[in-house]
Amino acid sequence: MEKNKQIEDRLYRNLEKLIDEEVLIVTESSQLDLLGQVFRPIFCGTVTEVTRGHVTLSPVTIKMVNAPFYEFPLPLSIPIEKISSFSSDIPCDQVFPLT
Repeated sequence: MEKNKQIEDRLYRNLEKLIDEEVLIVTESSQLDLLGQVFRPIFCGTVTEVTRGHVTLSPVTIKMVNAPFYEFPLPLSIPIEKISSFSSDIPCDQVFPLT
């Protein structure tokens, strides 16, 4: 359990440095369902808030196969413990295969 806490603390510190920058975040789930649309958990947006429990992106783009640039209408908070990877090197308007 202590190892998970250390990983979350490191994620928190790294994400905190990215406030006001765009990041691409992938979460642990293999797929999510939002409003009846199933998609891979790939989100891209500007980091607006980082706490020990979550990171908030706004505006946020959800990368879906049939709508790769779907802009979610609200800020989206992602629990830090559910983040499997993130990168500030991939711009949100970057096109890449999702299948």
